[in-house]
Amino acid sequence: MKKTKTNWLYSQIVKEHFLNPKNVLWDEKNYQADGKGMAGNPICGDVMMVCIKVDLKTQKIKDCKWRTYGCGAAIASTSMLSVMVTEKGGMTLKKALNLKPQEIIKRLGGLPVLKFHCSVLGQAALKEAINDYFKKQKRKK
Repeated sequence: MKKTKTNWLYSQIVKEHFLNPKNVLWDEKNYQADGKGMAGNPICGDVMMVCIKVDLKTQKIKDCKWRTYGCGAAIASTSMLSVMVTEKGGMTLKKALNLKPQEIIKRLGGLPVLKFHCSVLGQAALKEAINDYFKKQKRKK
């Protein structure tokens, strides 16, 4: 049988984050999140949960864990999102709320047009987690 080279439809960065995802939430029961958000798309079946821990003084995201049920692009998008919001000491909540799906796609080295929604879902789950954090903070004051 002749061996043929198969083309990977995604960038090497997407492939890396799919095969070796970063910051996956393996133990939800014992993870004490400051904020938790969910987003899903019933058409494609992708569902994402994002959990964050926030530094109270700086209002920066100090930790971001996630769990995604979906395709490779959905997993890679959420993995990259978690890296982006925690790198360099963490992203401020204000900046994280304004994070655009296009920024995630750019860091991934691109996604096929039909997979754009994967980055949108991750960003939506992050916004839900931040809003959950704000709600909890108001209750604590």
